[in-house]
Amino acid sequence: MPKKSLREIMLARRKHLAAEVCLGHSLRVQQRVLALPAFEQAKAVALYSPIFNEVFTEEIFHEALHRGKTVAYPRVRGDQLDFVLVASPQQLSPGAFGVLEPTGSATIPSSALDLVLVPGVAFDLEGNRLGYGKGFYDRVLCGSGRPALSVGLSFESQLVERLPVEDHDQCLDLLITEERDYSFTPSGRCMLEST
Repeated sequence: MPKKSLREIMLARRKHLAAEVCLGHSLRVQQRVLALPAFEQAKAVALYSPIFNEVFTEEIFHEALHRGKTVAYPRVRGDQLDFVLVASPQQLSPGAFGVLEPTGSATIPSSALDLVLVPGVAFDLEGNRLGYGKGFYDRVLCGSGRPALSVGLSFESQLVERLPVEDHDQCLDLLITEERDYSFTPSGRCMLEST
């Protein structure tokens, strides 16, 4: 199935999630992230502002600040993402595509991020993700600027058997859902970590 068609189907599926289901699943995903050794060890983490029933990140944000971590959010600049430091939800306001973006000016290079949480429309068990088609995260996750660890956040209902993949698409290191942690080898093969 072409990416565009799959994107439309998966966005419609997520849009119809009941609010209480989205909230409950999001809390479980966030608890799983907070339990990761990689989160505990990370000094600098990047989050995202959820849209269209994406997994929420507020609990992770508050806990990261509580543990003294540097927290950054992406801001669109042309066809790139800048990661801008954020210390309060009040430092976020609607930006590109209606997504909440940081208003500050202090940035951190993506290569200095220990952990980047990545949203998506759909994911497969080979570490591939389907985004919104602009390639922002693919550009962040490739080359010398790649962060130490990329972690997709997803509901189990967003998983598909196999996504169509193009040369520029970048794989994730981990995928966290409300039920499981999935770890991917460099070849993209899924290693189920826990249930």
